[in-house]
Amino acid sequence: MAVLVYLLLLVLPFVLSKSSSQNPGCRIRITSKGLQFVKHEGLKFVEQELENITIPDLNGTEGSFTYSINNVRVTHLQLSQSDLLFKPNRQLVLDINNASISLNFHRKLLYWLFYDVGTINASAEGVHIKTDLDLTKDSKGRLKISNMTCNASINRMRAGFSGTLKRVYDFLASFITTGMRFLVNQQICPALRHAGMVLLNSLLNTIPVKKTVDDYIGIDYSLLSDPDVSEDSLDMDFRGMFYSLNAENDTIPNTSPALQIKQNERMVYIALSEYFFDSAMYAYYKSNVLSLEIENEQMPKDLEVLLRTSYFGSLMLLDPSVAEAPMKLDLRVSTPPRFTIKPTGTSVSVNAILNIYLIPEKQPPVQLSSMTMESRLNARVTLKRTTLQVQLDLKRFRIYSNKSALESLALIPLQGPLKTLLQLAVMPVLNERTKRGVSIPLPEGLDFTRETTTHHAGFILIGGDLHFSMSLREVIDKYRPAPTGTPETTQGTNNAI
Repeated sequence: MAVLVYLLLLVLPFVLSKSSSQNPGCRIRITSKGLQFVKHEGLKFVEQELENITIPDLNGTEGSFTYSINNVRVTHLQLSQSDLLFKPNRQLVLDINNASISLNFHRKLLYWLFYDVGTINASAEGVHIKTDLDLTKDSKGRLKISNMTCNASINRMRAGFSGTLKRVYDFLASFITTGMRFLVNQQICPALRHAGMVLLNSLLNTIPVKKTVDDYIGIDYSLLSDPDVSEDSLDMDFRGMFYSLNAENDTIPNTSPALQIKQNERMVYIALSEYFFDSAMYAYYKSNVLSLEIENEQMPKDLEVLLRTSYFGSLMLLDPSVAEAPMKLDLRVSTPPRFTIKPTGTSVSVNAILNIYLIPEKQPPVQLSSMTMESRLNARVTLKRTTLQVQLDLKRFRIYSNKSALESLALIPLQGPLKTLLQLAVMPVLNERTKRGVSIPLPEGLDFTRETTTHHAGFILIGGDLHFSMSLREVIDKYRPAPTGTPETTQGTNNAI
């Protein structure tokens, strides 16, 4: 018995981990091409942050010389030899080599009785900066930069003097540049750490995690795990699940296969499983919005005449005042629609109940018939900028009676008119809802361009390139958090000398 308990304790954690794992409804891959596109905008952001670094004053005495340096400001940066790389398992690396930083500052120099003031133009050359950013999933399922290490070094510092005592003080440059080299180097990593841990995280906060789609449903884009980073791509697995706003915890299990993205030709790929779309249909179904009543002026006259002819026998048994009452069609989806994705395309299976009523004035409705409708729709999935849209077209349709096979035969003449009714009255309503679309989980300011859509067994793959509709600086300034009183400190080392 003890042996069995021991084996159970060994196996139980493995079983629980397997049972709690969940396939994503949505997977997004950022390729090396996408990262290189982002690098250009990212380097502009880094330059702007380094241009705004605050460098403290420098004061000192060397023998008979007393000097004071103040109002130090960065005038120009050159970061052309830079790389932004993926680093397995969940890191991004920014590696800047042989960069230069131009500075301008005021000087006050005293040598015996000679006093001189002026400006100094200096440059930090051979600047090397390397930062590693750890990407993780936070407690809310949002992508975050959880840690950042930074190492910075300056190979040499040059300074040029101006003014009446330029030649006299040229040899002082070694004292001043050594101090300035230390001060500048000490400011690089804190500035970059603030840019990464605070400002870039504020940008990542613009990625939707849970978002309301319309008045009835929302979508959950929380990450299921930490990002998976390889040498040439970054993959993120999102829950990709819709839910009813009235019953958020009432969802269907994800039985779709794992999403496998093998392509790397485009900047970004988005894989959407059958579960992604099925959960949307289930959420609408639970919200009781997959229904439609057709009556009065919405009822085509030709169809009403055909219905009265089809149910002539039933109408004859009714009171004449009731038999002449207007008709109403009540169409309600009976089960949640299901998506089927194959390499040949995407279809949607819909089962509904169609009830036919007479609506006499000031009297309860009189039901003439109840029939089952089975239809199959073609679905065309497109991505416009950051909005995912679905266009539905009626492909197949049939009806049969819920009462008898004989009545089902009698309904055959109604197949054509009812199909026309669906195409003219129902499909526009459905497409108006799906046309509004739902946003994909990308940061604000990034759009998709040159989209391509391919179908695979169990999922749709959308590839595309990226476009900045807003600059990184604009988005960050829009969501810049309020400053705090305590400055952040950097991790890593600053090799000043």
